[in-house]
Amino acid sequence: MAGSGPIAELDWIAVDWGTSTLRVWAIDKDGAVLAKASSDEGMRSLMPGDYEPTLLRIAGDWIGDAREEPVCVIVCGMAGAEQGWTEAAYRTVPCAPLAGGRMTPVRTCDARLSVSIVPGLCQADPADVMRGEETQLAGLLARVAGDDVTVCMPGTHSKWVRIEAGCVTGFKTIMTGELFSVIASHTILRHSVASQGGSAEVFLGAVRDMLDRPDELTAALFSIRASDILDGTCPEDACSRLSGLLIGAELAATRTKWEEGPIHLVGAGQLAAAYATALESAGARPIVEDAETLTLAGLVQACAMMRDYAP
Repeated sequence: MAGSGPIAELDWIAVDWGTSTLRVWAIDKDGAVLAKASSDEGMRSLMPGDYEPTLLRIAGDWIGDAREEPVCVIVCGMAGAEQGWTEAAYRTVPCAPLAGGRMTPVRTCDARLSVSIVPGLCQADPADVMRGEETQLAGLLARVAGDDVTVCMPGTHSKWVRIEAGCVTGFKTIMTGELFSVIASHTILRHSVASQGGSAEVFLGAVRDMLDRPDELTAALFSIRASDILDGTCPEDACSRLSGLLIGAELAATRTKWEEGPIHLVGAGQLAAAYATALESAGARPIVEDAETLTLAGLVQACAMMRDYAP
């Protein structure tokens, strides 16, 4: 949580409101971070009327009481979903990740706040949507040389994105993370799989199996349970194999994307490391990018664009 007391140098507030987490930064006129805070109060745990009180509880002390103008608050992520704070309509690709004139204003009760939400992106054929990742993509484009990049964004719903001439031209969502959670917790494999993996060798073996025979995925999944029954497979190894099978199947489905050149891998922690290891084993060239850094860089861009667009 943030410390108490107003921040004199505060210019605006950046917010990344995800499904399960909330991250908030106090920003000065030069884009420097003055303070930051986080909580587990994501969209999943909130009703629309909860957003403003939650934000004020976390960042209200930064603002103080005596201000001539309301503080600009730029929000990305699931706060703009239909079930969120205020729905921010999707922008259709191909388009730039951000557009200053398309921010969605939010009506607030507290006059100290001027809140705007970054809209997500959508794709008509095949149907697909994203929220929050567009801000990370803007942050990435601000940091890398060139406007043509391919991006992998692993997570609950992994995103594979193609950017050309600074515009998102298409993307694909793969439910790898959610499938792992559901299979490990709510299928017969829950009796065999530990909460964490223990073997890089087992993981990479499963990745290779899927790159060679992705059509065998469902059979390979059951073999995890069968191996446990017959051979007493280590639960940590079973977890490594489950992860490798699902990530390997994802890489098999996106082979044309990572075979073409370097892949910017946006993530953090063990998940990003697992994807990097899998991609490298397949002969790809992943470039790991820190997700939080890119989110903040994208929010800084969104604030600047909105202010430039304002009459």
